[in-house]
Amino acid sequence: MLKIKYFLWLLIPLVWSCSNEEEEYVNIPLEFKVPSNFPALAYNIAQNPPTVKGFELGKKLFYDGRLASDGVVSCGFCHIQANAFTHHGHTVSHGVNDAQGTRNTPPIQNLAYQSMFMYDGSADHLDLQPIIPLTSIIEMNGNLNAILKMMKADKEYQKLFGQAFTDKEISTENMLKALSQFMVMVTSSNSKFDKYRRKEAGGTLTTDELAGYDLFKTKCASCHATDLQTDNSFRNNGLAVNPMVNDVGRYKVTELASDYYKFKVPSLRNVEVSGPYMHDGRFGTLEGVLDHYARGIESSPTLDPILKQNGKFGITLSETDKKQIIAFLKTLTDTEYLTDKRFAEF
Repeated sequence: MLKIKYFLWLLIPLVWSCSNEEEEYVNIPLEFKVPSNFPALAYNIAQNPPTVKGFELGKKLFYDGRLASDGVVSCGFCHIQANAFTHHGHTVSHGVNDAQGTRNTPPIQNLAYQSMFMYDGSADHLDLQPIIPLTSIIEMNGNLNAILKMMKADKEYQKLFGQAFTDKEISTENMLKALSQFMVMVTSSNSKFDKYRRKEAGGTLTTDELAGYDLFKTKCASCHATDLQTDNSFRNNGLAVNPMVNDVGRYKVTELASDYYKFKVPSLRNVEVSGPYMHDGRFGTLEGVLDHYARGIESSPTLDPILKQNGKFGITLSETDKKQIIAFLKTLTDTEYLTDKRFAEF
């Protein structure tokens, strides 16, 4: 009996030591490489470098429905990985109590290369962007004080915040930084097109795909620029205004008349799986999108000049052109990103 007691006294300090170590800050950086065919980062990654525990914390937050008022609607509720983190099948996002927004859920991919977020650019820093959906009454309807209270009472959050940040604080700032670390790592850079551009195995394009790429460069790349497939600008692309909503786009933020009905140019990466399309999800197919640009442009004072040239509206596209452009767009599908278990909820 004496020997057993002595052994237990020896074991207690060891258990205590291991417990303390688990709650200590763990600075194991995650590797983040800019692909050779990508432009430079817009996000200052040096100020919030992704770490193993920061990413783990951010992922837990991303999929935790308790951040919403109903305990169900997490970030991942509307951002589904298999569909490029969009809300597939919904024209507009659905939030708490099945409330409907007015805009389609944008994808989460390559956010570190962007400096403006949301369709109207209402967020200009990735660390601040989550506040908008978190506190929106029609999205998550969350209360930051209630979220902090929940996290401070949760043993796993206590542990993860302690491991992820030197100050170990469960704070709104650290919560947002962790979410950014997760989203920064959610990158799409290994599509067939990427491999073609980098001259890697698996990057051989078919005749139709190559023809589509040539057409894309002459007819689409003015806005869908670089291998990110967006110039991150705000443009009026000639959509008929829905009078029931009258979404004024960028004007809502700037109140400049020149910004009426302008929306952020979306990336076309993984566009094959991220429908429906446009800021309000009005088109269910890529064919519908191209039909709009070919013959559906509506004139307005802020219409992008590219869509009105020599007195003609739209982009001239034959049926063959459309078929080949769509063949090219499908080369932008990155199955590695869409199935990467690092980003999955379970």
